[in-house]
Amino acid sequence: MKSEENGKPGWPWPDELDALRAAGEFHRLLFENEHVRVLEVRIGPAQTVPVHTHRWPSIVRTESTSDFVRRDGEGKVLFDSRQGTGSGGAPPAQWLEPILPHSVENVGKGEIRLFTVELKRSCD
Repeated sequence: MKSEENGKPGWPWPDELDALRAAGEFHRLLFENEHVRVLEVRIGPAQTVPVHTHRWPSIVRTESTSDFVRRDGEGKVLFDSRQGTGSGGAPPAQWLEPILPHSVENVGKGEIRLFTVELKRSCD
């Protein structure tokens, strides 16, 4: 499925893969308008978030973290935090580009809790 927004090529993934639709148990809508969407993300120990996407670039605020594995839509491991560099965990805030189909498995002992501000429109 392709769509056009502001005359630019659209997002190729179906709306059914949007985080709120495909993984609504883990993503809670806090606010949305035509410019932004704010989500709270909570993933408990031993939980796996189903395959989903994030269509827009975002700023992510990490409230709590745990070891996790991120896989692509076919199940291939993209990132395993246990194989990291030992830099002390996730930064308190970070910029993320749109995220293609992926799943997240919490393989640690703590809850993963994030706040995500998705930017729906460019400023140009």
